[in-house]
Amino acid sequence: MPHQPSGNEDMRSVTSGKSQFTYLSTPSSSGGGSDSDNGAPQQVYSTPTVGKREEADVLRARCLVALILLLAVSGVATAANLLVKQQERKIFENQFAGYATRIGTVARSRTNQFFDALDSFASSIGAHAEAENALLNTSWPFCRIPAWSVQAEKLAQQTGVENPAIGVAHIVQEDEREQWERFAAEQYPIWYQESIEKEGYTKFTAQELVNFTFPRVHFYDAEDGFQIKPVNRPGEVAPYFQIYPVGLFMGNSVLISNLDALLAARQTEEIYKVTKITQRPNIGFTPIAVDAETTIPGSQILQPIFDTADTEADDRKMVAFIINTVPWSSYFTNILAEGEDDIIVVLESACPKLITNGVPFGRENVTESDKNIVTYRLDGPNGVLLGEGDLHDPKYNSLVVSEVFLDLGIDQAQLPEGTCVPKLTLHVYPSAELEDSFKTDNSLIYTIVVVVIFAFTCLVFMLYDFSVGRRQRTVMDRIAKQDRIVSDVFPTAIRDRLYENQAKNAGNGIGVDGDDGLGLDENFYGRSSTIGSAPLADLFPSVTVTFADLVGFTAWSSAREPHQVFILLETIYGAFDKLAYRHGVFKVETVGDCYVAAAGLPEPTEDHAVVACRFARDCLRKMKDVTLKLEVSLGPDTSDLDLRTGIHSGQVTAGVLRGERSRFQLFGDTMNTAARMESSGERNRIQISQVTANLITEAGLAKWIIPRSTKLFVKGKGEMQTYWVRKNTKSFKPKGADLQSDMDTLEETAETEGSSSERTEEDSGIEAMNRTDRLVEWNVEVLATLLEHIVASRGGVVNQIQNLSEAEKKIGINGGTVLEEFTPVIPLKRFDAEELERRQRTTNVDIGEEAKYQLRHFISTISGMYPDNAFHSFDHASHVTASVKKLLARIVNIDDRNGLAASTPSESMDLVDLAGHSYGITSDPLTQFTVVFSALIHDVDHPGVPNTQLVKENTRCAQIYKKSVAEQKSVDIAWDMLMSDEYSALRACIYQTEDELRRFRQLVVNTVLATDIADRELQALRKARWETAFSKNTESAVGLSDDGVASEDRKATIVIEHLIQASDVSHTMQHWHIFKKWNERFFMECYGAYKEGRADSDPSKNWYKGEIGFFDYYVIPLARKLQNCGVFGVSSHEYLNYAIANREEWVREGEALTQQYLATFKERKASHSFPCSQSSGDWTDGDSSMYD
Repeated sequence: MPHQPSGNEDMRSVTSGKSQFTYLSTPSSSGGGSDSDNGAPQQVYSTPTVGKREEADVLRARCLVALILLLAVSGVATAANLLVKQQERKIFENQFAGYATRIGTVARSRTNQFFDALDSFASSIGAHAEAENALLNTSWPFCRIPAWSVQAEKLAQQTGVENPAIGVAHIVQEDEREQWERFAAEQYPIWYQESIEKEGYTKFTAQELVNFTFPRVHFYDAEDGFQIKPVNRPGEVAPYFQIYPVGLFMGNSVLISNLDALLAARQTEEIYKVTKITQRPNIGFTPIAVDAETTIPGSQILQPIFDTADTEADDRKMVAFIINTVPWSSYFTNILAEGEDDIIVVLESACPKLITNGVPFGRENVTESDKNIVTYRLDGPNGVLLGEGDLHDPKYNSLVVSEVFLDLGIDQAQLPEGTCVPKLTLHVYPSAELEDSFKTDNSLIYTIVVVVIFAFTCLVFMLYDFSVGRRQRTVMDRIAKQDRIVSDVFPTAIRDRLYENQAKNAGNGIGVDGDDGLGLDENFYGRSSTIGSAPLADLFPSVTVTFADLVGFTAWSSAREPHQVFILLETIYGAFDKLAYRHGVFKVETVGDCYVAAAGLPEPTEDHAVVACRFARDCLRKMKDVTLKLEVSLGPDTSDLDLRTGIHSGQVTAGVLRGERSRFQLFGDTMNTAARMESSGERNRIQISQVTANLITEAGLAKWIIPRSTKLFVKGKGEMQTYWVRKNTKSFKPKGADLQSDMDTLEETAETEGSSSERTEEDSGIEAMNRTDRLVEWNVEVLATLLEHIVASRGGVVNQIQNLSEAEKKIGINGGTVLEEFTPVIPLKRFDAEELERRQRTTNVDIGEEAKYQLRHFISTISGMYPDNAFHSFDHASHVTASVKKLLARIVNIDDRNGLAASTPSESMDLVDLAGHSYGITSDPLTQFTVVFSALIHDVDHPGVPNTQLVKENTRCAQIYKKSVAEQKSVDIAWDMLMSDEYSALRACIYQTEDELRRFRQLVVNTVLATDIADRELQALRKARWETAFSKNTESAVGLSDDGVASEDRKATIVIEHLIQASDVSHTMQHWHIFKKWNERFFMECYGAYKEGRADSDPSKNWYKGEIGFFDYYVIPLARKLQNCGVFGVSSHEYLNYAIANREEWVREGEALTQQYLATFKERKASHSFPCSQSSGDWTDGDSSMYD
């Protein structure tokens, strides 16, 4: 019976010191283990149980301590809360007192400064007028203040009032009124013009302001619809003469009599009387219009101007006065700093509010008995009007700070009875918001601190118990993990013996010298001396060993990137591991590309030979399934990989070979013979020895095997008769099999069918593809990935490109040929760190289903346009594409350091220098895409003969193109197809601007034309350009020197051309088997052309020497150039080494191979197997030995 994992749970016990745990070993579900464990048993461990009574006692003690601490913390938290709140209140009151003192002091100082500036301004006006009167023999009121705007603006700056309104009013007696009106009419156009020029006023011209001005002393009559009326009453008048700013009320303020004005008729008159009697400045209270609907409280200040500057003169008299209108909020601006908010200021005047004769600015009339009180809130440097009246919070009455901040010092005794002397009182209050700002979370913090102390105290009490429990869990977890690792490396029986030996060595204790804390010392791992301790080894007398080697792997891996090699091995070996677990086969090891397994150990079984054959058969099938699927992602020739299997039965010595990285190993003649069975076998076949064949026959399964036609000579064994295992064995039934064997056969059949049912729809679709279809899918994936990089560089955005239709049409229609578009230097896109960051940041980029469909359709159409040539075929184009992809990946890996430099600015890494290492080739994803795209199309519709033959035959294409005929034709065909409307979405992913379109076109032209290596003139030009780009003394070589950018572009252009040239002949720089494969195909193509009369000479006559010359004068120098340009990293060394090695191998075997090629051609010709299409399978099956 074959060994199968039982469905029953296997109970085992592991002891470590005094602690004991158990685990359950159960196999995975039928059909094989999961991907994560490859079918390994899952182990579930149980933890020791703690006594419930002891746990309850501990819990009660914890609850009691917690209750006591909770009561204590409640009392402490309450006391702390009250204390913190009292402290916060005290801080709030002290801080507010400081704010209030500062507000009073600054407001009083600012008011004094304001009146001082106003007095100085009035004195300067009086002094200037006095001097002018003496000079010109004039007198008041016939005086004009020169430079009025300059002086008024200076006053506004000194007082700090925003949007000032300043005017000077001359006192005109009744008998002077007409003369003064004529004087004003002459003068105000002059000062209008002066003020407009000084203030930069542009709304109206001086003449327009003159036109607006009513030419007589006037007032607005509110009772008659605010009509302008001249002042006809007797007595003196005080009309405005000069105002600031000049455009205030568009000139209508000029000549308005202040003693008759609408807005201040009674109060202005009263203020004027007080000023005239006391000859001191006075202040009244008036609303200031903000707009047609809104007014704010303000002050109207009168500052007298005297006829002499001598303040001691007894006969001096007031001849004019300055009127300055100031909003009250100006007193409180910029007193507090930012963040010092929510201070309430109540401004109270000793005089009542202004009484008007009408309803100015939409406000209702007020009564004279109303108090003139306004409330502001100070928020930092700003004073915000809250409204009229006292609006402070009454609960802060006890904290009020009051101060008289404006007292003009007017003696009440000098004034008539009932005249109000203005005085402003400031009341400062805090607000609820201010008090809240001093409230902190300290009480909560103290409470939290107490709770934290409580929690910490609880943790201290629980620390010991917790530490012990944690250590116990840690020990058991580490033992479980280590047991899992050991189980993966050693068979179960060997693992158990290791544990037993370790327990004996440790003396049933843990923590001895050299112990790792788990009872596993150095002897367990094999790191200590092996002397003095018995090794773990057994003799297994009846075992079947299987060697399975990947045929063609070495050649395949030479053309792949390292990560692709590991993807292949991990996928194949992972599938084999699952099959091994399913069949009960023990995986011994993998040596390179050889998989070694054994049946019959460590648990002996009688039918180990049958089990090994079934396992090998399933591996053979799985190998083909996996390689077909991987060809779509890993590229050409992946499905050509096969499995060669050898099996032998006999005794082996198995055990743990101690030392560094010790593992379970097998030794003996059986291993050597099994290896000989594999190495002498054939691809896709299972070869078994006579011993194994006898065991199969004894099991009644003789129909499974067929003898090999010839005996095999085995070194050290002589001649041996070996056998092949039939690939389809599931229907065979042993002779005389009983019911149980019938069940075994049915179970095996169901197992195989079940395995097939696990295949996904995608897998089935891939298996149904032919080779060309799989190559198409691989090319689609490669180019789609590069397109995603292009789109990511644009931030993931793909726009329509209808605006480029004209530019697309212009390319290639100028009557010239593709060759004429060639340019020695292509300007490439420079490295952009921001774009690199954007590409890295833009994830999950999708070019869209429409673009993906068009790309697949384009590549599929291209594949159909490749003729069935032996060499110049779609298969070869895909091989060239794979080489280009590999070389570009080497450059990309270098430029990835740019991202490292961007993320580690501390390192002295220059992004531009790093990008320059590849001459900017990989700085632009479009460049990468174009090179790969060009590799795919470079031989489209190739005729199978060289360009020289086409020119000689004078074909239509040769007449058009003259040189590089096949290459130019390929560009035109592929480009015309790409430019058709059905590929618009694909083109939108490739380029978005005309600059990108032209760069794409130029790269395609240069790259494809570079594959014409037979034209000596073109090759000479390329050699000269290489010398120009990479010569150490470029200036002396070409007579000039490029700038940095041009030099880098020149190098990039020539490197791209050499990259495609190397890829076009990459088979010469890869493994010898790959070289033989493509060399034979090229011979068949050339010889076939000769036989068809399309070649002048027989290529077989000079094939051997011609290949040597090709290596010496083209391949090896080209490989050295790849190495010297310093762009491709280790790939350039790899290509050069393979080129040299293949040249040496060709020298040894080339002549014989040439004759072999010739014989093969004749055989195929005789069997009518031409044309030699790769897609037909002629070349993959024609000579399978070349893959060995």
